[in-house]
Amino acid sequence: MFQYSNQNYENINFGTQDLRYGELISCTFTCCSFANGSLEEITSSNCRFIECDFRGASLNGSLHKESAFENCNFNGANLFVSKFEQCKMTGSDFSGANMDGVTIERGDWSYTNLRNTRLVRQDLRGIKFFEADLSGANLEKADLRDCDLTMTSLAKSKLQGADVRGAKMEGVDFKNIIITGLRMDREQSVLFALSHGAKIG
Repeated sequence: MFQYSNQNYENINFGTQDLRYGELISCTFTCCSFANGSLEEITSSNCRFIECDFRGASLNGSLHKESAFENCNFNGANLFVSKFEQCKMTGSDFSGANMDGVTIERGDWSYTNLRNTRLVRQDLRGIKFFEADLSGANLEKADLRDCDLTMTSLAKSKLQGADVRGAKMEGVDFKNIIITGLRMDREQSVLFALSHGAKIG
């Protein structure tokens, strides 16, 4: 168990180090690599990771509070039962990552690549997914109430039993969404109808 606080790191390869059970407080990592690293049950609070490489890293059971992961690559990473509270994840790529059992509380996930991600039954209320790519994602029975889904790609995503009431959905291409079993509010129903050529009022 180790603790780093108020440190700045740049272009350092942490992938070969055992970082399990460590604690990171108010640290900044710029262009660092954690690829294939052991970061199980690591905790970070108020940290910034800028353009860092987490490809193939094991982050299962990790906890992140008010940290920022900007333009990071989580391709193939293991995020099983990890938790992100009020984190800023803008521009990060999660393609091929294992996100089973992940907990996301609020936060900004704008411009993220969450293509084909499995987020079944997840409580995703109030998260900002502005222009995120959720195409092909499994969002069955997910709670997306009050999310910002503006310009979000939901093509071929599974939304059976999901709840998007109160979510901002301007710019969403409803033609590519199967809305069977999707709980919507009146405004979203109007957007859906307009996207299919209806003239309202």
